[in-house]
Amino acid sequence: MKNLSIESIGQIAVNVKDVPRAVAFYRDVIGLPLLFETNGLAFFQCGETRLLLSLPEKKEFDHPSSVFYFKVKDLNSTVATMKEAGAEFIDEPHMVGKMGDVEIWMAFFKDGEGNTHAVMSEV
Repeated sequence: MKNLSIESIGQIAVNVKDVPRAVAFYRDVIGLPLLFETNGLAFFQCGETRLLLSLPEKKEFDHPSSVFYFKVKDLNSTVATMKEAGAEFIDEPHMVGKMGDVEIWMAFFKDGEGNTHAVMSEV
């Protein structure tokens, strides 16, 4: 198979049912910088990747989103801050595996739209 030289993910779209509610969650609870909103679309920056929140354009696109794993430096502090801001966690920070001497820790939460995502840390 030919190498297409894909370097990174430029943008990820997440289906939402209520754009203002989703914007409030991703901006105020997760703390992502809101770039701009236009015509029912909201764009955030997450490192080098843009996150697009929008209503599904067609019925075939109306389904839950993929799981996002937001990488953070201090998992416990991030979870505490997000909980204070209203995030609903479905578990507590826990180790999910090891890569050599690096431990991978995660905690899963629901966004305001019912999608499951995680914050993760490599220790």
